[in-house]
Amino acid sequence: MGRLMTITLAAGKGTRMKSKLPKVLHQVAGKSMVQHVVDTAKRLEPIHNIVIVGYKGELVKENTKGELKFIKQEKQLGTGHAVMQAKEQLKDFNGTVLVLYGDTPLLTERTLNNLIEKHENQEAAVTILTTKLDDPTGYGRIVRNLEGHVTKIVEDKDTTKEEAEINEINTGICCFDSELLLKSLAKLDTDNAQGEYYLTDVAGILAEEGKLVTAVVADNYEETIGVNTRSHLAKAEKTLRLRICEEHMTNGVTIIDPNNTYIDSEVEIGQDTIIYPFTFIEGKTKVDDEVVIGSQCRIKDSFVGKRVEIESSIIVESEIGAATVIGPYSYLRPGTKVGKEAKVGDFVEIKNSEIGNGSKVPHLSYIGDTTVGENTNIGAGTITANYDGKDKHRTIIGDNAFIGSDSTLIAPLRIGDNATTGAGSVVTKDVKEGDIVIGVPAKSMD
Repeated sequence: MGRLMTITLAAGKGTRMKSKLPKVLHQVAGKSMVQHVVDTAKRLEPIHNIVIVGYKGELVKENTKGELKFIKQEKQLGTGHAVMQAKEQLKDFNGTVLVLYGDTPLLTERTLNNLIEKHENQEAAVTILTTKLDDPTGYGRIVRNLEGHVTKIVEDKDTTKEEAEINEINTGICCFDSELLLKSLAKLDTDNAQGEYYLTDVAGILAEEGKLVTAVVADNYEETIGVNTRSHLAKAEKTLRLRICEEHMTNGVTIIDPNNTYIDSEVEIGQDTIIYPFTFIEGKTKVDDEVVIGSQCRIKDSFVGKRVEIESSIIVESEIGAATVIGPYSYLRPGTKVGKEAKVGDFVEIKNSEIGNGSKVPHLSYIGDTTVGENTNIGAGTITANYDGKDKHRTIIGDNAFIGSDSTLIAPLRIGDNATTGAGSVVTKDVKEGDIVIGVPAKSMD
């Protein structure tokens, strides 16, 4: 592959989305549409990865990550006008320019590599990515000559009766020779139904000049279609999630029901993990090997170690060590770290706390801002009272401690190794190593 520049058009408002958010920032499989596009573009290794922004451009810029050059299109006067905004960059570049759209999150690297390869092998002036639809209404039509070369692209509103019957449509994605593109942009006009500068007119200009304009038909039309409505967004979501599930299954993950399993695009899952239906695995979650994730779980931006079992629980920004059992109906909030071979049981909420190896919080407890040592048992109904109405305070519980059922631990508090609290105790003072305290307030039995 030769020198490459990518230009992603992301300036439109997307009025049909009926949203205050720019269209390209709506998410598909846990990532904005435009982020999907620029990430795919990055894998093509372009010299310049440019994004044209317009409506709420600063918001798009703030929420789109990567080594990107953002250029503002002050007025949205068409796709040709959008590419004109990169004129200065085009002047200093010699190679292939790939124009992408920020509302096509399903595009694959394979399809784009095929487009670029055929463009460069044929030394074409323009190579258009096309697809065929049973109902092409609303899309620009590809007009070819007898030799099969493209002579022009006609927007739907500008078609004649004969052109409207053509079912090969323009996806908008094109490769250009950079020098010819720059020259042709200067020749665009607004003599069309929309009164805009159409990038598609570049193909007609170059064809009239005798330059080679070719097209590549995409194997899968779904990946080329832009998202313009909430209905389109839902269809894109379903398509991408099924693709993600298929990829994980290919890599050795068992997914019982892919149609009812929701895995974000940046999630990593190890071999021999089993995932049951109605599970959501989101963000940058990493799941190790041989994990069992039962039905109705939500796991976000978390790490799950080997051989962990999770049932009907919510886990957010947390870490779980190997061979630990979570759930059912546990809630692990941000900052939670659970060690190896531990247990967090039903109706337990843990926030910003560390649970040591082999320790158990079996049921009906709230553990907040707490450090629990190894092989400690937290009885049912235990609460760490971490908030005094103004500040949060920390509780520290040592190794091999036994916290009786219905204990209330008033932070700041330290309970030593091998210490015990009696059932129903309200502990307001530190408990020494090996001591036993009971009562309200709890007192030592010594």
